[in-house]
Amino acid sequence: MTARRDDPLPARTDSPRRSSWRALQSRSYRRYFLGQSLSLLGTWIQQVALGWLVYRLTGSTALLGGVAFLSQAPQLVLAPFAGIIIDRADRKRLMIVIQSLMLVQAVALAAMTYLDLIRPWVILIAAAVLGVLNSFDAPLRHALAGQLVAKREDIPNAIALNALTFNVARFIGPPLAGMLLGLSSEAFCFAVNGLSFVGVILALVSIDSPFERPRPMPFGSALREGFDYVRNSIPVGGLLLQVALLNFFAASYLPMMPAFARDVFHGGPDMLGALLGSAGAGALCASLYLVTRQSVRGLTGTIASANLLAACALTGFALTDAVWLACMLLFLLGFGMIAGNASTNTILQTILPTGLRGRVLALYTAANLGAAAAGGLVAGWVAERAGPEMTLLAAGVLLLLVALRFRFGLERLRVHLRPLYAELGITHITPNGQRKAAT
Repeated sequence: MTARRDDPLPARTDSPRRSSWRALQSRSYRRYFLGQSLSLLGTWIQQVALGWLVYRLTGSTALLGGVAFLSQAPQLVLAPFAGIIIDRADRKRLMIVIQSLMLVQAVALAAMTYLDLIRPWVILIAAAVLGVLNSFDAPLRHALAGQLVAKREDIPNAIALNALTFNVARFIGPPLAGMLLGLSSEAFCFAVNGLSFVGVILALVSIDSPFERPRPMPFGSALREGFDYVRNSIPVGGLLLQVALLNFFAASYLPMMPAFARDVFHGGPDMLGALLGSAGAGALCASLYLVTRQSVRGLTGTIASANLLAACALTGFALTDAVWLACMLLFLLGFGMIAGNASTNTILQTILPTGLRGRVLALYTAANLGAAAAGGLVAGWVAERAGPEMTLLAAGVLLLLVALRFRFGLERLRVHLRPLYAELGITHITPNGQRKAAT
């Protein structure tokens, strides 16, 4: 059964090693985790191949930003409505439908590319379709993580493992995509992504996920309830705003990578894979760090440090023309972004009431991926006029101002979080693994 929001957290006696992977003790979550690993790997392969295809056909940074925008931007509009549907639906069945449609999209893209029917306008339409599906897929993945674990206190670990899965794929996917592009074609990469959805669909079919249907509520009332909750909760509203600003500025680097790989560092698909793989390695290390944490407490400080790290790394990347230094700075940028995003997600999933989880997590997804898409679109447009280096330099400086603002307001956020943690029975964990009452 789904745990109530006021369920206390029992004391844990697990060893640190076992604690880092404790969510995988739940059979349903373990199967879902393995299926998602395959699906996310295919998603990263397609994302890299699509960016390379667009730049190979057009040489336009504006179109790179446009494709990135359309693949995520629908979440800015659809996220509140998707959240209501997620809160009302059988999440497992809805996830199977969404994954099946994404499989069809990938196969269609592969076929059209292979038959040389692909055109820039076709890519834009395919990106928009993917954006609509992502409006449901991303918040569903977050919501299912909490539903599939057997113990409520394992939810933060499941969220960290979700981030780990995503970033293992992010680390392996771009270099693998670069290798596949060198050996075959973009069409083959799209076909690999289509095949990867089979794994998660089979995993979802095989698991049993009980779901408590919330009380019936008119659509408009449900929408207002979600927005009112976010507006009246200082921690939730503040964290969502910070995620939106972090991703708007920091994620603007992603659609610029084909231009940096070819025009700044004078490379090909292998250079693109190396740059994206460096950011993926940093993101992977951030996920590993979060997996080893035993408590949600202290994550606000992690967010503040991650914001500053991402801002400095993005600024430095824009200023260097040395490949080795660029890769190192992208590593730090990837670490900072994932540490900030995943820590925020963990706090939100810990404090959210069950009946509002889908709606608020959909808004989190919009603040994360939707803001990143908007940032990519703006970056692509600016880069057409100012160049990719100046564009990312400006983004880095603005992100630094955002990071300092969050750091100076950190204590106010903590004041409002402490009573929520105390209500849930979440305590400090000392270095020797003992729990200490919250103050």
